[in-house]
Amino acid sequence: MATHLITGAGSGIGAAVARRLHARGDDLLLFARDAGRGKELAENYPGARTLVGDLATPDRLSWALSHQTLPDRLDSLLHIAGIVDLGPVGELTPKAWTSQLNVNLVAPAELTRLFLPQLRASQGQVIFVNSGAGLAAHAEWGAYAASKHGLKALADSLRHEERPNGVRVASVYPGRTATPMQVKVHGQEGKEYDASRWMDPESVATTILTALDLPRDAEINDLTVRPGR
Repeated sequence: MATHLITGAGSGIGAAVARRLHARGDDLLLFARDAGRGKELAENYPGARTLVGDLATPDRLSWALSHQTLPDRLDSLLHIAGIVDLGPVGELTPKAWTSQLNVNLVAPAELTRLFLPQLRASQGQVIFVNSGAGLAAHAEWGAYAASKHGLKALADSLRHEERPNGVRVASVYPGRTATPMQVKVHGQEGKEYDASRWMDPESVATTILTALDLPRDAEINDLTVRPGR
């Protein structure tokens, strides 16, 4: 039975991945921003454990985790949590830049650093759920795309560094997916939201599990998935 640490398991793609792994009997560690959210996640996934820390303040993650019981073994670290705040470069405030960079880039880097010993010991895997914005930036997506371009660089560097230790690193780049984040994006874009136009989170979860479950004689470095409708 593998042990997986998942951020963003409360909704959208992260919830779809958590459901699939929980259903097949894997051991889950679900990262929550506060104790209340952790309790909700534990109730939704009986038997799962939770860790509490605020991804918006990555400089405090080490302190937060030092007061909690960490797993002796970890087979995968799945970075799925993320936030988005659209706006033209000429109007985005430092707060908008910093919040997205912290949650989408700095926090994944810090969590990876903190759990690398366990991942090296198990020759495990790190999966970064990136975005199409991590490959191409468009108008009003500057801060979010910058955070996701940075996430690609983080994954690429980590892959080269950890290959000698047997740790695999994959980036998954989903297009628009029917999630609460997409509802927010449509609101910021001033567009009507129609979930039927976009990918189901379960479809994206399938691509993530494909990378996760690939036999050890192969690895997926980058996997792009787009709406097929």
